[in-house]
Amino acid sequence: LIKARKFRSCMSVATLAKHMAGNEQRIACVVGSILDDTRFSEIPALTVCALKFSETARSRIVKAGGSCITFDQLAMKSPTGSNCMLLRSPTKRREVEKHFGKAPGVPHSNTKPYQARKGPSGRHKEKRRGLRVGK
Repeated sequence: LIKARKFRSCMSVATLAKHMAGNEQRIACVVGSILDDTRFSEIPALTVCALKFSETARSRIVKAGGSCITFDQLAMKSPTGSNCMLLRSPTKRREVEKHFGKAPGVPHSNTKPYQARKGPSGRHKEKRRGLRVGK
């Protein structure tokens, strides 16, 4: 639980239901937030343990016959962690991950450069190396 915020990414109720298909009797444990997904209409009755729930996600899970619990309640309910399913959402979908990798401009590089907004002359100014004035 004590890690960088990158590892506490959010998960939608649609993704949660997809991963828990066939395992509805188990407790879904997510180290992060559970958010609502209005595109997903039917939620099965699940017992979900997470750090945070959005109000609409909590109401939809409870309305479907499930329950939302905290990690303290999980420790009381299942001290050994049996019958629990640990889930996590992708950590590489953050926008900052697009800037990591080979240097921008190198052949076969898909790395996104750090750029400032367009300047007065319409050219992009690179942030990290300072303004480079042409000769």
